[in-house]
Amino acid sequence: MNPRSASSPAGIISVIFFALAAGSIYWVTISGMTGFYVVAGLFVLVGLLTPMSLQMANQWERAVVLRLGRLHAIKGPGIFFIVPFIDAVTVWIDQRIQTTEFNAEQALTRDTVPTNIDAILFWQVHDPERAALEITDYRQAIGRVAQTSLREMIGASPLTTLLSDRKNADTLLKAEIGRKTADWGVSVISVEIRDVAIPAALQDAMSRQAQAEREKEARVILGAAELEVAQKFLDAANIYAQNPAALQLRAMNIIYETTKERGATILIPTMMVDSMNAGGIMSLAAMANKDITGEAQQGPWAKPAGEK
Repeated sequence: MNPRSASSPAGIISVIFFALAAGSIYWVTISGMTGFYVVAGLFVLVGLLTPMSLQMANQWERAVVLRLGRLHAIKGPGIFFIVPFIDAVTVWIDQRIQTTEFNAEQALTRDTVPTNIDAILFWQVHDPERAALEITDYRQAIGRVAQTSLREMIGASPLTTLLSDRKNADTLLKAEIGRKTADWGVSVISVEIRDVAIPAALQDAMSRQAQAEREKEARVILGAAELEVAQKFLDAANIYAQNPAALQLRAMNIIYETTKERGATILIPTMMVDSMNAGGIMSLAAMANKDITGEAQQGPWAKPAGEK
């Protein structure tokens, strides 16, 4: 008896016929009519054959029925009948989307780096007949094909490609595994690489390499900035060399900006004062001091000009 029949309508029908058989035997006992033994025997026979002939497949299942060893039909979903002792349901195919986890342990990349990749495969049976007749165990075969295809892809790819372009690796794996499983009636929906593991020593070396590259980039940027600043200074020097008055104005502006700070003392070499217009510088400094003094005298008690 198929174990699915215990929870199917066939079990209920079988119990009903056994009850009718028991009732017939009881009737023979009280009435003495031996003809009811035949009826009881028929009820028992039907009760025994019903679970063997009445089958039920769920919505996502398909039953492969063989008649005398040859393919008869693909049944399901729902209730269907088979001929006892002639027909047999050999395989129940689940057509829902299935997942298979697989990995490649210590596979070498094209640049001879040992790596371990974990991935997951999403697949579905689209042809129950081929899945039942073309291969013994399609679930186990899918896992083996996925692992072999993963190792082949690792051997043909450098480590940098596996780390930086997982989407492309997923697409290649899907195409390769789908090509191999198409003859079994199995469709590959997607492949997703979950993790790429490399040795700890190599991880440390790659970290140092990345740090060195970033430091190199920072130094290149700093050097470019220094070159740009030097070019600006060179342009300014050429301008000041062509027009000395501009240099004097710049020096006076620097002194003026410095004298804005209260209590600041400026020491200027005599040669520098002689090279500039001293009168202009002193007058500028006096104006700055006057501005500072005026700001200090202003306040809530300051009197307007002209008042005593």
